[in-house]
Amino acid sequence: MAHNNADLSETRFIDCNFICCNLCLVKLNNTVFRDTKFKECKMLGLRFDDCNEYGLSFSFEDCVLNHSSFYGTKLKKIIFKNTQLQEVDLTDCDLTAAVLDKCDLSKALFENTVLEKADLRTSYNYSIDPERNKIKKAKFSLPAIVGLLSKYDIEIHK
Repeated sequence: MAHNNADLSETRFIDCNFICCNLCLVKLNNTVFRDTKFKECKMLGLRFDDCNEYGLSFSFEDCVLNHSSFYGTKLKKIIFKNTQLQEVDLTDCDLTAAVLDKCDLSKALFENTVLEKADLRTSYNYSIDPERNKIKKAKFSLPAIVGLLSKYDIEIHK
């Protein structure tokens, strides 16, 4: 199913599943997503920060979300599973207790992001400044934890 460049503004999706969809550059002005699941979808350049924030809840599995924006959204307990989040804007997001399982976070923007109790143990390629984000009780694993130290431009050897 391909919906490339579609306009889904003002549309309501409640208890919906999107499977194998091409939703690249779809317009999401005041779009409602409640209990919506995306699986194996290509979703490049989406502005989830334009969605209706009331009751916003979705999950992503085996998706490509590169170059998308979640700027300022409340995504508590969201699940990203095996998803590409390259160059995604997560600035000012609330990702409390979120699960980012096997996600590629290369060049993702974390600024004033709440990651408290979030699980990033299997995610990789992230660069998160602990001084500019809230990471209390977040879960990380080696060797990816190096992404918490990248701003210091230090060499870490095994």
